[in-house]
Amino acid sequence: MQQLSELDASFLYLESETTPMHIGGVYLFDASGLETPVSYATFVNYLCSRLHVAPIFRQKLKEIPLRLGRPYWVDDAEFSIERHLAYVSLGESGKQTCINALAAKILEEPLKRDRPLWHITFVDGFKLDTPEGDKDGFALIVKLHHASIDAFSGEEIMGKLLEYSPVPREINPPRPWQPQPEPSEERVFLQAGANILKAPMQFASLAYNTAEATARGLIQKQIHKLPLPASLFTAPHSPFNRQITGNRNIVSASVDLARLKTIKAQLGDVTLNDVVLGICAETLNRYLITQGAKATKSLVAMTPISVRSSSLRHATGNQMSAMLLNLATNEADPALRIRHIHRNAVETEPYREAIAADRLTELLPSTLLALSARLYSEFRVAQRYQPLFNLPITNVPGPQVPMYLQGAKLVQQHNSAPLFDSMGLVIVAVSYEGMVTLNFTLCPDVVPGGESLEGLVHDSLEAIEMRAEAAGEAIIDDEASLNSKGLTNEIFSYLEGLLKKRPLRFKR
Repeated sequence: MQQLSELDASFLYLESETTPMHIGGVYLFDASGLETPVSYATFVNYLCSRLHVAPIFRQKLKEIPLRLGRPYWVDDAEFSIERHLAYVSLGESGKQTCINALAAKILEEPLKRDRPLWHITFVDGFKLDTPEGDKDGFALIVKLHHASIDAFSGEEIMGKLLEYSPVPREINPPRPWQPQPEPSEERVFLQAGANILKAPMQFASLAYNTAEATARGLIQKQIHKLPLPASLFTAPHSPFNRQITGNRNIVSASVDLARLKTIKAQLGDVTLNDVVLGICAETLNRYLITQGAKATKSLVAMTPISVRSSSLRHATGNQMSAMLLNLATNEADPALRIRHIHRNAVETEPYREAIAADRLTELLPSTLLALSARLYSEFRVAQRYQPLFNLPITNVPGPQVPMYLQGAKLVQQHNSAPLFDSMGLVIVAVSYEGMVTLNFTLCPDVVPGGESLEGLVHDSLEAIEMRAEAAGEAIIDDEASLNSKGLTNEIFSYLEGLLKKRPLRFKR
């Protein structure tokens, strides 16, 4: 019996019919070189032999009466793998373009809470689009609830499910598994009472943190009175930050990792993550222009950072921090913007510190957290006030060697992330075998014409390449150095300007 953290539980409380809180994945396999196709029955046997790699596959939620505490993960004594699998055949005329549309419909459906929170759909009978022509393939459409994993642990779990050899490995019988007895209602109730006894210390810590946050807030409030750039403190309103519906769409664009490494080398002191963020920023800029909604202030992204254990022998949950990052979308030069993004990430004070995501929720009682999440959505709080950030962007490093499932090679993967109130777009970048795929999960009622994002990614990459090659590191370094002032320097420069306009007379 393992209790969910407050962060994990918050994803349960945020879930509704229109905001399912699961992480999705679409994995495309090339089966053209196999003598014997990978059938659905073969996949079921294969998966049964691999369930031991992560306990979440056979654990379900155990709620506490009256929500006096967070739920627990307990073994599902009635676990049946058939309840977590589905089979779809697209027929001989099936095309790869049908997969994302099918995945969007499947991912719109929330996972059922009376069983372990995952589901896989095996899709058969379609042709893969390859440079050599159409090839026989199959796909897996995977749903894993965000309460049990984050994007980083989800990628590693999939890596442990698949194989690293093109030679099909013999499928072993499932390992023996004996579920632990489900705790009684009385046991869960007593455990909740014991946790409540710890509340005084938690509230003392909460009071201390609240006082500290209030002090910071008062300082920022005074600084806000100065006519400084507001983007340093708040994200602007954007078309992405509107009420969402239950409709979903997945748009993906793959680019060569070597091209990103070339840009990194040309720009000098930046990271590959900065380059990925720069492509995302330029793509968003171009999309907003096509919609006639160019933001006057710079967009702000929330970028998660994994801080979890490397071991999957225990339930991973969500172990991450996050950083609010100014994407410098008000910078016209797409190559110079990458330098600004790097500077904002490592130097600029408002974005320098990572926010410990678990600390945002761990001190709130579960009943209050659940109520807050529901009220946040129903009263559309994020639309009435300035958003803290405009969209999440997650960059997940993946394996650079090919992976297989019973001899069929994984050729592409598209990942999705949950949307919630006022957050109609999220980007997940995943690298695999020398390619980086930018995956846009969007609500088409909030982000119309989202299909154009694929082409805009390639246009953005070409624009960045042209500018980076033309300008060279020296010019960009000179320009960046002129704009590398931190928040403190900006404040003092502003005050210095006021003093020059109106000199003060000091009395002796």
